[in-house]
Order: sequence, then structure tokens, then C-alpha cells
Amino acid sequence: MSNDDLNWVKATTLDDLWEGDFIDAEVDGEQVIIIHMPGGRIRAYQGMCPHQEILLADGKIDFDASTITCSAHEWEFSMETGKGINPSGCRLFHYDVRLDGDDVLIGVPTDGRLRRLRHEAEEV
Repeated sequence: MSNDDLNWVKATTLDDLWEGDFIDAEVDGEQVIIIHMPGGRIRAYQGMCPHQEILLADGKIDFDASTITCSAHEWEFSMETGKGINPSGCRLFHYDVRLDGDDVLIGVPTDGRLRRLRHEAEEV
């Protein structure tokens, strides 16, 4: 998806999202989980589990294992890619992220689709 197809929305700042931490934010009407990975990379995914739309921020965010686990039925996803680990046939929608000074901007696609719907695994 090109940057022309994205609406860049300020979601948080680096003052509120320290390295090794995460934040749950509403971005353009969608729940998004934003993760500041060790080493400085920032990842953003749909904030609702694709199984039954439970907030992922209420689950287990394990930086050592690099996993996100839903609190309801323990669906587990890679923190690096959003790909389903258990079960493996799903994935979290991945949002583009960029920094503007200390502001963390999330690239929201302008196609009008909801991002919290089920996402089957796709080759990235």
C-alpha cells in the first residue's frame, strides 16, 4: 500500500511509549496496540483479537518471547510480524508507523474497511 493510500494519525508520543512498553489507543475509530520493541522499533497492530474481538492490551505482552497473547482464549501472535502462532492460520492487521519528532504516527488505510475483522494469514 502506498503512502498516498494512508491517513497519518498521531496516536501517542515517545514520552508516553517507552522502549519495552506498549500502549492501547483508538486511532481513527479503531483500537490499535502500539508496541515499542527493544532496540527502538515500533510496531502497530489491530488492537482486537481476530477471534472474538477481545482487547489484546488486556492479554499478555511478553517482550522476552516476542508474543502477544489474548486473555480470552490464549490466541498467540508474533510481536515482530503479527502472524498467528497459535493458531497459525491467522494474523493481526499491521499498521505502518512513522515518527515525526517525538510523535508516533499510525498510517490508517483510506479504503474504509474495519481493521478488527478476522485476518487470515497472508504472505507479506
